[in-house]
Amino acid sequence: MTQALPTGTAAPGRTAAAVRLAGVSKAFGSGGGALLALDQVSLDVAPGEFVCLLGASGCGKSTLLNLVADLDAPSAGTIDVGGSRVALMFQEPALFPWLNVTANIELALKTRGVPRSERRARAAELLESVHLGGFAKKRPHQLSGGMRQRVALARALALTVAEGGDERGTVLLMDEPFGALDAMTRDLLHDEIERIWRERGLTVLFVTHNVREAVRLGDRVVLLSSRPGRVVEEFPVPMERPRRIDSTEVARLAATITDRLREEVGRHGA
Repeated sequence: MTQALPTGTAAPGRTAAAVRLAGVSKAFGSGGGALLALDQVSLDVAPGEFVCLLGASGCGKSTLLNLVADLDAPSAGTIDVGGSRVALMFQEPALFPWLNVTANIELALKTRGVPRSERRARAAELLESVHLGGFAKKRPHQLSGGMRQRVALARALALTVAEGGDERGTVLLMDEPFGALDAMTRDLLHDEIERIWRERGLTVLFVTHNVREAVRLGDRVVLLSSRPGRVVEEFPVPMERPRRIDSTEVARLAATITDRLREEVGRHGA
């Protein structure tokens, strides 16, 4: 299990963080054949912050999200989510094809012990929040790729449900959720996730291979080295919101980060 400090507390002399990784390493296998995926990763994510993780394929970005989600345990180091509720949104929607949209979301609510009488209303509210209120009875195959990702987002938010339906204090982990979508749909969903992040007071840790996407969305971009993944540099994004992915300011910072990423990949011979 993930090691954590008592809920709501921080290490002496340090401010509270929604997510705190301290010296986190992860190895798969054992002995001489062990594969070190992450090596001594330390990272703080402030409450309400939108942090994007960048790095070459295989550098451990998805592994890091799985550790924060407590789907796996670190080989060394500690992870503290400070009592926050954590939800993970995968690369693929992974909706149950035999269930309609409402039922897919209600199933997530059922796993959190939400009474049957409340599940339907809660699912309807979540669908409205992702602008899919008129699609409650549709099956996944009847939706576009972007719509399926919106349902997956609503389901992820459902997994964070608390008494009163307040997601504030929630950590949303997003693992390349828009990578398979066309550019226009992805751009529209950037607007949606930014709106939902603001309205619901979420903390977001977002994995992407798209440098411009990272600059478009993030308060901060964290660059990981090639395997094993280590934090090699962080780039604050001081631009006002909303941003356009094709703006000059986004392109300029994205070019700087891309140059640094190329340098890092080249240094490791990847």
